[in-house]
Amino acid sequence: MLTLYRVELSTNVERVALALAHKGLKAESVTMPFDDRTIVRKVSGQDLVPVLVDDGKVIVDSMEIVRYLEERFPDSPRLYPGDIARRAECLVFIDWFNRVWKRPPNDMEAELSRPAGERDMKRVERLGRAMQGYLDLFEEMLAGRDYLLGEFSAADVAAFPFVKYATYRDPDDPHLFHKILVDHQKPGTSHPRVVDWITRMNRRPRA
Repeated sequence: MLTLYRVELSTNVERVALALAHKGLKAESVTMPFDDRTIVRKVSGQDLVPVLVDDGKVIVDSMEIVRYLEERFPDSPRLYPGDIARRAECLVFIDWFNRVWKRPPNDMEAELSRPAGERDMKRVERLGRAMQGYLDLFEEMLAGRDYLLGEFSAADVAAFPFVKYATYRDPDDPHLFHKILVDHQKPGTSHPRVVDWITRMNRRPRA
């Protein structure tokens, strides 16, 4: 039995929700208050979500959970290409997204969480320009493709919950990180493929 520990509006939880739905898997959801991680800490020894428990086995980190689901349920629809080289490309993209793409918004959140007089706003502006520039890369990746690597894959699962804020904003969303994603991803008219990809991904089911 699969159990998914989650909080509302989490980008990382949405990654796993997309993966579970694609593979047609059911998981019991345990939704916690954003500011109280007591339950997940007891289960996993740390505070971050999502956490997946599979018959007592605990897996943390969203994309590690996605890889686990692929290995645990190989007969359900694939999330990684079957070809070895293309699978490696998918893994490289995910590593780039987690280590490179996510660094500017994470650093901006840390900077903007400091007292107003201590914030380095020039650094925030520089990081924001880097985020905007990444939209150009996604636009090029999507040339002649419906999804980032051609067919729907874990690459789309990794990127979409963050890049979707280029066209999406919940006015009741209280999270600074999400506001950063909105404010520093402006597709305008120069990224039509990205906008279409976001629309296409928004139609996909979530667990």
